[in-house]
Amino acid sequence: MHFTYCVIRTDLAHVVFCYNTRTLMLNRINLLIIIAVAVATIGIWAYVNQPTEQPPWPRIVQGFSFSPFRAHQDAIRHIMPSEEDIEADLALLKGKTYAIRTYSTDDTLAEIPRLANKYNINVTVGAWIDADLERNEREIARLIEITNANSNVVRVIVGNEVILHNYIPVEKLIEYIERVRRAVKVPVSTADTWYVWYSHLELEPHVDYVAAHLLPYWEKQPVEHAVMFARDKVDLLRNLYPEKPVIIGEVGWPSDGRTRGAAVASPANQAKFLRQFLKVAAEENYTYYIMEAFDQPWKADSSEGAIGAYWGVYDVERQPKFSFTAPIVGIPHWGWLAFLSVILAIIVFAVLLVDSKHLGTHGRSFLAVIAYAVATAVVWVVYDYSNQYLTLTSIVVGLLMVVGIIGVIVVLLAEAHEWAELRWSKFRRREFVPMQLPDAELPYVSIHVPCYNEPSAMMIRTLNALAALDYPHYEVIVIDNNTQDSAVWQPVQDHCRKLGDRFRFYHENPLAGFKAGALNYALKKTGAQATVVAVIDSDYVVAPNWLRELAPQFVQQRIAVVQAPQDYSDSDQSLFKAMCYSEYAGFFQIGMITRNERNAIIQHGTMTMIRRQVLEEVGGWAEWTITEDAELGLRVFEHGHEAVYIPRSYGKGLIPDTFIDFKKQRFRWAFGAMQILRGHAKQLLGKLPTRLTAGQRYHFIAGWLPWLADGLNLIFNVAALCWTLGMILSPGHFDPPLIIFSLLPLALFSFKTAKQFHLYQTHVNAGIWQTLSATIAGIALSHTISRAILAGFVKKEKAFFRTPKLAQRLSFTSALLVVYEEFILLVLFILAIAGVSIVHARSGDELVRSSYDSPDMVFWLVVLCIQTIPYLAAIVMSLLGAKAHGARLNATQIT
Repeated sequence: MHFTYCVIRTDLAHVVFCYNTRTLMLNRINLLIIIAVAVATIGIWAYVNQPTEQPPWPRIVQGFSFSPFRAHQDAIRHIMPSEEDIEADLALLKGKTYAIRTYSTDDTLAEIPRLANKYNINVTVGAWIDADLERNEREIARLIEITNANSNVVRVIVGNEVILHNYIPVEKLIEYIERVRRAVKVPVSTADTWYVWYSHLELEPHVDYVAAHLLPYWEKQPVEHAVMFARDKVDLLRNLYPEKPVIIGEVGWPSDGRTRGAAVASPANQAKFLRQFLKVAAEENYTYYIMEAFDQPWKADSSEGAIGAYWGVYDVERQPKFSFTAPIVGIPHWGWLAFLSVILAIIVFAVLLVDSKHLGTHGRSFLAVIAYAVATAVVWVVYDYSNQYLTLTSIVVGLLMVVGIIGVIVVLLAEAHEWAELRWSKFRRREFVPMQLPDAELPYVSIHVPCYNEPSAMMIRTLNALAALDYPHYEVIVIDNNTQDSAVWQPVQDHCRKLGDRFRFYHENPLAGFKAGALNYALKKTGAQATVVAVIDSDYVVAPNWLRELAPQFVQQRIAVVQAPQDYSDSDQSLFKAMCYSEYAGFFQIGMITRNERNAIIQHGTMTMIRRQVLEEVGGWAEWTITEDAELGLRVFEHGHEAVYIPRSYGKGLIPDTFIDFKKQRFRWAFGAMQILRGHAKQLLGKLPTRLTAGQRYHFIAGWLPWLADGLNLIFNVAALCWTLGMILSPGHFDPPLIIFSLLPLALFSFKTAKQFHLYQTHVNAGIWQTLSATIAGIALSHTISRAILAGFVKKEKAFFRTPKLAQRLSFTSALLVVYEEFILLVLFILAIAGVSIVHARSGDELVRSSYDSPDMVFWLVVLCIQTIPYLAAIVMSLLGAKAHGARLNATQIT
């Protein structure tokens, strides 16, 4: 006894030592991975934020464009700055600029020259000119009055970009200019873009100087070439107008906004351009007005769009937006952002590694890279968005973006976790272990075959396979519920009699509860000696060794469910069925294997066996859901029982013959998933006590996340079409969505596609064609799943749909009618893509036309194109289903 005790203690110590050593090694590996990826992350942040030396800002500049509106003020709504606000801004600019330029004489803006005189600041006074002729008269009258009353007014500008925007005819503008020239003693001109001056030489006799706007950002120039671009345009205008002084009425770069061609709006680029330009301006002796002194958030609602808010050297709080002398850094506080990225990534990585001791180093590294990429993207997006001026619209858009980001990240992380566990696990924790028992110890199995209106020839084939089982103790109960035509069910009844006493046939009409009702009926008729209940669909031909190889698992009292995969015998009959077969294979060779690792498989209503005692203990089959099999499996887990999955085929059924049947089958599965999630929400979320493990909760929620994402994707598609319609009908008011909105669906689509291609080839042993066909068949069901998920949010019940066997072939017209919703959406997306391309490429508005090749537009068009793929795939699958002849059984095939 003492010797045995010592051996046991020694073995136990060895086990504990090995476990602790392995745990320590895993902790070290995790730590090394965290450090390596953290260093790489920080390195990337540092690399993209390398400081660059730029010329220092001069002590005093020639001039600023001056709009003194504060955060709560708005020129469009006529919420004007007070004289105190104006004077405070002028005091800030004192000693920093020789002059300012104004744009209007409306309201308190007319007091700017008088107030500027206190601070020795000269003023170029502007009058706002547009299509409102009465307002124009008021502006001109005040302009003349102000100019003559203030000695610090050095120039006058009549109208800002009037010709560019075609506010009034050129002749009318010239009339205004001449009237002002006659009334004042200072030089008079109008201000417009350099290319307006280039193409309107008729202005020369009527102006005293040329006031040109040089904004390389609008010209899609990269910041590296922007100063040279500006200098070239000044030289061009000097050559065109040799008798007129050329001043730069506006020159600048925005600190935020959309990318236009090669022009990227950022604080760093704003600093680079202005500091380089000011050096050249001093060398060339330019007269210029920097666009502009202060950010103007109200301009986001103007014709400029959101970009109009971000041209100021100072932000709306009157703080400088960049350093005037130090080296320029892309994101000055990048170190803190990198630190936040690392901390967030470690948290995400730690969550992903919960219960993952079986995961190899490559898998852990893969998840670490995903965690750090996700964390960095989130930190950057939040930082970038937080630096914008938020309006009610932008807040709503931001909240929607946050919801979208969270949804995409959750789905992406779940997909990444499954990818890593399946590809890089070092071992399977719940590998199926075959067992053999003497005949006398094998459990008695009651096989239940529910059927409704099934072809009798097919049923007879199924029963013949059951009669050929190599198993000593079993019975077969066939329950036909609600079949009206006796010619359909009576041959099956007669065949059961021929097969002997172990086959029993029941026909009940009416019988409520659909398939669940039939199975509950069969349970009541089950022989007292049966300890295991097996269920197969009416089209399944089982292998003779099915029960002999799987039933012994029930010797283990902890096992309540033994599940074999669904398989099909007719995948070689048509291209349509081959594609469906490839699509089915992914779930049973990928999803079910990973779920089995945490005892969280989805029980299926065919090729499944369940311990009778457990089935009765949990209340039988649920008749309130149309996926009674998956719901039963979850209830079994809630009671603390285990299931085992064997990824080997022991029986084959028939693939749906048409795409409409394929769709309806998937609709039933997706709607049933929503019923289960709603019906078991409290159990899954831990609000009701169950024996579910954390892993089981995870798989039952995360496993259906892709379907939930499909449901939200339909909402996204409708919103995308509506927004694109706005871009077509009112392009000046509807810009392309920001890239982040396009990157969300693109990132998820790309990641899921890469995952599917990789895992299909490594774990389904599929070639490129099989993988591609599975992808097409899967995405063809996206719209169907979307409708089912959304219906599941608002409806509790849905009629059970039986997948027909040996259905009649559809005509091509009928096949198109089957996918009329997908066809309509496909046409709408094609029209949207064509419409927005034509409108933006041919628009007479330069701002609209120039946005056509912007990254935002390009990415948005890519998104619209990708969103057409599921609808096109559905049409292709439906037509292929119509072309397929499907299975046809006759009497000569009955064995």
